[in-house]
Amino acid sequence: MTHSVPWQQRLSSGTEDIQDEVIRWYRQTRHGKGYVPTMIWGTLQTEAYATAILRRVVEFLEVPDDVSAGVAKRRERQQVLYDGEHHYDVILGEQALYTNIGGSAVMREQMERLLQDIALPSLSLGVLAATAEVSVIPMPGFDMYDNAWVHYELVSTGVDVTESGELALHEKAFSALSSAACYGDAAKDLITNALVFWSND
Repeated sequence: MTHSVPWQQRLSSGTEDIQDEVIRWYRQTRHGKGYVPTMIWGTLQTEAYATAILRRVVEFLEVPDDVSAGVAKRRERQQVLYDGEHHYDVILGEQALYTNIGGSAVMREQMERLLQDIALPSLSLGVLAATAEVSVIPMPGFDMYDNAWVHYELVSTGVDVTESGELALHEKAFSALSSAACYGDAAKDLITNALVFWSND
């Protein structure tokens, strides 16, 4: 089963309420997975990066401007990384390290945050190199929650997938992406390369 609600409807009161909803998702999920090819996974975003992202959302969708409140909620959601009750497998596309969100200073701070958090016991962070050969076709980013449902964020709407056969295909796709991604020191090297790039920009 697939369900979608347009963003302008879900964000009709601004960004704070939906961030509250996402906090509930993350708190209820013991094992989450995320594939994020072109931006930094929300639960690892710095305050400055999250501010730039939500500012773009508000301006693009022309919804009420409560960016500060939305960012505060996004930072609250990050507590799941430190409470010892959750684990997240996250794959960033290498492009996510270079998509310019907020300028060089914001990106430098974000790369430093990734290098700091990559060692968290609650997190398995991989980076899919731009030249990596993958055994699945290119696809948009998605999040999996306890293998019970999948969430996509598209231009105009958020889409939730819950049908068991579709979930199995997403699990298969995530496994293939994970097999092609770099972890540990190799992932740190790719992030460090991006930090050098933004430091010299």
